[in-house]
Amino acid sequence: MGERLQTPPFYQNLAKTDGQVDPATAAQMISQYRINNGLPAVTPDAQLTGIAQSQADAMAAAGSVKASLAANQQLATRMNSIGEPKTAAAENVSAGYRTFAEAFSGWRESPNHNQVLLTRDATRLGIATAYSANAKHKVFWSLVMAGPRPAQ
Repeated sequence: MGERLQTPPFYQNLAKTDGQVDPATAAQMISQYRINNGLPAVTPDAQLTGIAQSQADAMAAAGSVKASLAANQQLATRMNSIGEPKTAAAENVSAGYRTFAEAFSGWRESPNHNQVLLTRDATRLGIATAYSANAKHKVFWSLVMAGPRPAQ
C-alpha cells in the first residue's frame, strides 16, 4: 500500500528549474517512430546533447527561440566545436512544450520539424531543455540529429 506511481519520463513536466529531458527515453521514442517510417534507429550521443544544451540554454537566457539564430549558435558552428565539421546534422528548436510527449507530438505535426525527426542519415541524437521562469514559453528545446561520427 501507499506505493506511488512514477510519472513516465516522457510525461514529466520540465517547466521547472531542474527539469531535464531524458535522452535515452527520447532516443527510444524517436527511434520507434523512425523505424515505423523505414529509417534506422538513433542512439543518444553525449557531445550532441552538449551542443543541444548550449542552444537550449542560449534560448532560455534570451527568453526567445530567436536566440538560436545567433552566429555562435548556428548548428554548423556548434558541430565544428565538437570536431565534426563535415558530419551531416539537422536541428529542431522550439519552446513552450512542457513534456517530451508534447514536444514529440508537436514536432511530428510540423512538416519542418518532422523532416528533422526523419533525417535519413541520422544515427545519433542530442536533446536538451532549458527552463526560464521569466520567459513566456518557459521551456526551450533543442534536438540535434546527426549521422555517424567520422572515423578518426
